[in-house]
Amino acid sequence: MKEIYELDVYRLSEDLSDMIWYAFDKWTVKAQRTIGYQIIRSSDSIAANLAEGYGRYSGADKKRFYYYSRGSLEETKAWLRKGIRRELISPEETADYKKIIDELGPKLNAFIKRTK
Repeated sequence: MKEIYELDVYRLSEDLSDMIWYAFDKWTVKAQRTIGYQIIRSSDSIAANLAEGYGRYSGADKKRFYYYSRGSLEETKAWLRKGIRRELISPEETADYKKIIDELGPKLNAFIKRTK
C-alpha cells in the first residue's frame, strides 16, 4: 500500500494549501483576520482529513473522512471566491488556483468512489 503522501490527490491538496499559506503573507491585516485564517484552516483540512481517513480501518470510516475532505475543498473554494471578489487574489493567482482545483476535485471524487 502506498503512503498517503505518494497519492496525487494528497499532493494536490498540499499544493493548494501551500499556495494559500504563502499568499496570506501579502494580505492586509483585515484580510488575514477575516478570510485568511479561515481559508488556511479549510485548505489544510483537505489533506488532514485525507490522511486521517487513509489511516482508518473500515471503508465506511475512511469514506467519512474523505467526505469531510471534500467539504473542506468546497469551503476553500468559497473563501477563494470571496478573495477574488474582494481583490485579494490577482487574476494570475486565480488561474493557478483554478488549475489545481480543476484537477483536485475530480481526483478526490474518484478517490472516494474507489474506496470500498
